[in-house]
Amino acid sequence: MIMRPGQQLLLPANPLFIWGSLLLALLVNMLPLGRQPWLPDLLALVLVFWSIHQPLRVGIVTAFAFGLVMDVHETALLGQHALAYSILSYFAITIHRRLLWFSVPSQALQVLPLFAAGHAVELAIRLIGGGVFPGATIALAPVIESLLWPVVSILLLAPQRRAPDPDENRPL
Repeated sequence: MIMRPGQQLLLPANPLFIWGSLLLALLVNMLPLGRQPWLPDLLALVLVFWSIHQPLRVGIVTAFAFGLVMDVHETALLGQHALAYSILSYFAITIHRRLLWFSVPSQALQVLPLFAAGHAVELAIRLIGGGVFPGATIALAPVIESLLWPVVSILLLAPQRRAPDPDENRPL
């Protein structure tokens, strides 16, 4: 893969770290914080991150499975989160090669419509199923998720960052 200038070479991602971060995000989503519509969906954020950075390991089936778990946990209409997470994962995999060429703040701006679409799908399914509209504050959730993108990028890529080695015999 051709890398953009100035981009640091990363070590391979540890599968245990990937799945551990997904399970941790699932557990944070399951915390009893109340059902505030403005709260960011951290599981969706981590799923999109790994779908972009490791599309062969975390894909649509993984997103669907985690979505079913969230549906059961929130006693939501079965398939509401599963469909939204699957759509998020699909579009993240679709744009992953282009997105990695941009800086992290630019990536945050480009994943904002992705998160907005995911929340729109969840809201549409909830309203079709007879649920109530949660209010206009639901529009804050994708914005907060987009603002969290740089933080999540730093945290989840930290184990892969190669320490700078001053050895002049090894260019990598």
